[in-house]
Amino acid sequence: MSIDCSRSARVMYRERHAEVKAAGEISASLSGALDMIDTFDRPGDASCAAAFAAADAYADGCKDKAMKRIPKAGVYAAAGVGLARAEWSICEASAMGPNVRAVATASLTSGAGAFVKAELGSASASAGPVKATVGLSMETGASISPLHVEAKLLGTGFSFGRKMGISLFGNSFEFNLF
Repeated sequence: MSIDCSRSARVMYRERHAEVKAAGEISASLSGALDMIDTFDRPGDASCAAAFAAADAYADGCKDKAMKRIPKAGVYAAAGVGLARAEWSICEASAMGPNVRAVATASLTSGAGAFVKAELGSASASAGPVKATVGLSMETGASISPLHVEAKLLGTGFSFGRKMGISLFGNSFEFNLF
């Protein structure tokens, strides 16, 4: 495992939902379980930054390497103040201060989506298909896959399919059917 606090952190976002929350969330998903195929042998890494800015485009898949087995493509840009992140195998944890980001993704396991997010702060941890997030943010975007459809505008919207939910003025309720 390596830790480097002196450089900007490279930030990859694979979020598959959009929410405005001033509370917490714990979820488990089928796509998270399938993503374990891609991360079970991921090496450990940790980073932190007082200020960060990152942008990247990627297209991966069908290679026998960590994070490159399942076909996926996307672009993202992010900037903010305060970031600490660690990952190892199927586990990830991060804490972020005020930040903004834009993400567009397409994946064999989670469909396609695009989101824009402004956040005052958050902390999250995941282990395979289980993810917990706490923070205050506002997100706008949409995603679609064979198993669900989701749309949100300034934190108000819905999820229908394997994940059912509603979000209204920064408060949301959701549950995963399978």
